[in-house]
Amino acid sequence: MTARDPDASRRGAEDVPASWSDLERELDAWAAAGRRATFWWRDDDAVEPSVELDRLIDLAGTARVVPALAVIPAHASGALADRLRSAPGSGSPCAVLQHGYAHHNHAVGTKSELGSERPLSIRLDELRRGEMRLKKLFGACAMPVLVPPWNRIAGDLLPALPSIGFVGISVYRARRSAQAAPGLRIANTHVDIVDWRGGRKFVGAGAALGLAVGHLAARRTGMADGAEPTGLLTHHLVHDEPCWNFMRRLLDETRKHPAAHWLAPPDVFEVHA
Repeated sequence: MTARDPDASRRGAEDVPASWSDLERELDAWAAAGRRATFWWRDDDAVEPSVELDRLIDLAGTARVVPALAVIPAHASGALADRLRSAPGSGSPCAVLQHGYAHHNHAVGTKSELGSERPLSIRLDELRRGEMRLKKLFGACAMPVLVPPWNRIAGDLLPALPSIGFVGISVYRARRSAQAAPGLRIANTHVDIVDWRGGRKFVGAGAALGLAVGHLAARRTGMADGAEPTGLLTHHLVHDEPCWNFMRRLLDETRKHPAAHWLAPPDVFEVHA
């Protein structure tokens, strides 16, 4: 499986800019069909507490949405675990997914930590150690779901992941089936709000909404897997103010529409204690 990384263009010929009215009309179409338009939220590259992380947690809490925080095991701090435990209310404000091992590039060309450049045994050992570290830090909040750095992973790893405890994986763009390998559920993201080639700033409402509306429409019309929730991909550490403003409005607009529903990560990957 290979998906485009944040250094690659997210735009294809099929991506058409959209407006907030377009989003409302698409959700209306879901409602008219008697269907529920599901969403989920993945945020990458967490390692320690920050003002930006606090802002994300506050935003999610206000919207009553549980984001999936993709944490880099080799660099994750005890302070991050303490921050998530100290949040008000019952339980953690975020689920924790495993963002590779060290987010280190081992490839000569396109960036990849989990590519075929290294032996399978070494990659599996790193992931196993990362999984153990996240469980030690975050306990039950850590889900056995892998988020490959740069959204790239070599195909030889996929069937081996369940053998070391993984039940899910998440990359970028619409999935082809619900299983990446036997015993390995896949749920991807589809709306990256950062323009990585254009100065690491907000991609723009038109482009972001185009991705969201495009995936929703493809699901509704059978051009994509209708059961895969539309995934919002964020990187809290690099967000500018327009990124935050867009996220706030997207959460507001979807939360008030009867056809839209945000899923918690355990529901996305069918992982329940």
